[in-house]
Amino acid sequence: MPQEINITDADIEYAEKVLLPEGKEFDEERRLFIRNLETLDLQAVPGSGKTTALLAKLIILERYMPLKSGRGVLVISHTNAAVDEIKERIGIHCPKLFAYPNFVGTIQSFVDTFLAIPFYTNQFKQKPFRIDNEIYDEQVEQFYLNTRNISLKNYLDRQIDGLAFLKSIRITTDGKLISYLNGTPETFKLKNPKTATYKSLLQFKLNLFKKGYLHFDDAYSLADFQLRSIGNYSSILQKRFLYVFVDEMQDMDVHQHNLIEVVFHPDESTLSIIQRIGDKNQAIYSGGSVSLENIWSIRDNVMYINGSHRLNQRIASLVQSLALTPNPVVGRNLNPDGSSIDIKPTIFVYEDDTIELVIPSFAEKIKELQVSGLIPENPTNKFMAVAWVKENDDSNKIALCDYWPHFAKASSGQQIDFKVLEDYIMYFDKEKKTLESVRKNILKAFLKILRLENVSDENDRVYTKRKLINFFKTLENKEYETLKLNLYKWSIECIRGKSSETITSIREYIPTFLSVFQKEVASSANFINGESEINVDANKDEPKVNKFDSDGINIEIGTIHSAKGQTHTATLYLETFYNRGYGNYESERLRNQLKGVNITDTLNSNIGGKDKIRQTCKMAYVGFSRPTHLLCIAIHKERFDSILSDINDEDWNIVEVKTK
Repeated sequence: MPQEINITDADIEYAEKVLLPEGKEFDEERRLFIRNLETLDLQAVPGSGKTTALLAKLIILERYMPLKSGRGVLVISHTNAAVDEIKERIGIHCPKLFAYPNFVGTIQSFVDTFLAIPFYTNQFKQKPFRIDNEIYDEQVEQFYLNTRNISLKNYLDRQIDGLAFLKSIRITTDGKLISYLNGTPETFKLKNPKTATYKSLLQFKLNLFKKGYLHFDDAYSLADFQLRSIGNYSSILQKRFLYVFVDEMQDMDVHQHNLIEVVFHPDESTLSIIQRIGDKNQAIYSGGSVSLENIWSIRDNVMYINGSHRLNQRIASLVQSLALTPNPVVGRNLNPDGSSIDIKPTIFVYEDDTIELVIPSFAEKIKELQVSGLIPENPTNKFMAVAWVKENDDSNKIALCDYWPHFAKASSGQQIDFKVLEDYIMYFDKEKKTLESVRKNILKAFLKILRLENVSDENDRVYTKRKLINFFKTLENKEYETLKLNLYKWSIECIRGKSSETITSIREYIPTFLSVFQKEVASSANFINGESEINVDANKDEPKVNKFDSDGINIEIGTIHSAKGQTHTATLYLETFYNRGYGNYESERLRNQLKGVNITDTLNSNIGGKDKIRQTCKMAYVGFSRPTHLLCIAIHKERFDSILSDINDEDWNIVEVKTK
């Protein structure tokens, strides 16, 4: 398909003024990509600024909108955080991009909006209640605890984890059941659809569908239904979107990748131009672990950005040795005066009794380099210690918590649903200065009580906030006025910090609330009266718990997954035990790469455990490619002496961690 737009130097200069610091401009590698509006894959090394180059292209496309025939641009990324970053960086400059017929969102929001919800609405004549794992799991738990089907209960009890199994059930496009975990179909032990147990499971799943409770995975099943039920639906979406950009393509799971391919298949019949952007070497998300499959098969038309503005040449050489795909990693990060950043990577060699001194030793190394002027003293500096595994059951297997015993799992952000009433009142969005946030949380708690007591509306659907308020408005007594006044009073009291009084008042009102539906407190009793499981003190201290501070050197401590996409001034990679195989630790599996041998040479040799080596390579590739100045690795003395004692000290600075 011919390009409809020819991007000019003036277009690129405009994007540079918006996105880059004054006096900076895109180099030729990035300009080639920005200009290209054909179907292609972009493979870009860590710190290459690929997302900035994509944003430049989007800013330029905004100048040419509306596109011919009223077509739009589709931008898909993997996480809400990535989508928010796009909106924050260019939203003010691209009002048309964030309006019809364009769409900027996550892969999940794209599937929900254009495939799953349209199919569901057409099938059930109403929108789903919510596509959300928390609410879905809550409903499954209620069914699991309250089912009176003895044969089904016995079957679930025979599973390793009956509740987890029940939560994993999905329906395929041919109407059969599968166990579907993290986008991957697993073996379904009950094969015969004629058995009573199979029929009970199918009915359970269909009832959830009819009530509008959908798991995120269900959206992909519904998407398949939509594509099969309307033969030309893919071409309808292709006509809508002339340009399709998929950022961080390596983070897509198999089912997400396959759906994009089915909808926008890049063959001669497609009506869309699709560009997939990312780095195959950083594919570490797949069921929360490491993808071994090459899910992303590179197209014939592929472009490369090999220059990294984050990495210096020493670190780039190390990262290059870990690259499972052969494109070079070129370190282009320099000092402000144009000289090379020439800091040797450091190996901290520790013993059992000095493991907790590794992170403090890292801080001392940073101070030393700052005093010598090799690391700039800048308030924006970010220092981090990262590890693959947070904790191991066996105390003899090293994990992150051995280096930092205080490690606490970071919270996953604001929850939508809570296990007890108290938490709905305590943990509303306090950033908002209006009553709306706390009022919304109180209503959510009431809705949960209705779900737990199995209260449905006249259409056998769960109540939403709007439906609940409208129902109370229809009552002839003064219940609506009472509820409205209470909501206002409770919200005011919460804002004023009187949460405990508010919780007591709400608990006293609940029997009256339920009497409107001819119900009493029964299944919801534990929810109403249960104590919070959230440790307030731990949450307050959490930012300090996962940080080590030494004379202003503030080191964050976390997993490699949590650091993905970040840029650090200095990074400490902590070796941890992961899965027995060819070696147990990174230093054992990557001994040759630490000595500068390319991973492809190792994998081409007659060596066992190649899958474990590939997994470890991907994790180390992400971890090693975070820092601009200093990369450090922590290795136990026993392993260092046995496999790395001959490492070249021209390439590495070796520091033995000792007690003071």
